Amino acid sequence: MENFIELQIIEAVRELLSGKVNELLDNMCFSIPLIEFSDYQGRDVVVPAIALSACERSEKERLILVDAYSVTITFDVPETADCELICYAYAAAVGKAFEINPTLGGIADRAVISGKKYSKPKVANCGQDWQVVINLRITVENQITGNR
Repeated sequence: MENFIELQIIEAVRELLSGKVNELLDNMCFSIPLIEFSDYQGRDVVVPAIALSACERSEKERLILVDAYSVTITFDVPETADCELICYAYAAAVGKAFEINPTLGGIADRAVISGKKYSKPKVANCGQDWQVVINLRITVENQITGNR
């Protein structure tokens, strides 16, 4: 089976989150739950959701055979005294990791953060989570061989 670029992108994002982002979080001067991609759940880890979709391409991107993807990374952060700080820490660490590795280890031509959204629960202290949603735009050249 062929290894599709979509799978490569998702795996590269997972590796960046569980590798470089965790390293950056671990070096912060306060305790931030690390990122984990397993069935384990608890207050000392967070499991972000990663969603990928194809983006609309500009005319220039169509002409030079560049595919564009949108990746959304969602962190649900349990409500605690430091939850707002933790949300900002995740966003900062993810931003720094993509700044350090904008090609996802050679998988993409360019990966940039196109937006960040911070959401607090509608009602305080009701057991709902805070949320950080980070949107990425990832461009990849010449992935499909043959006619387009």
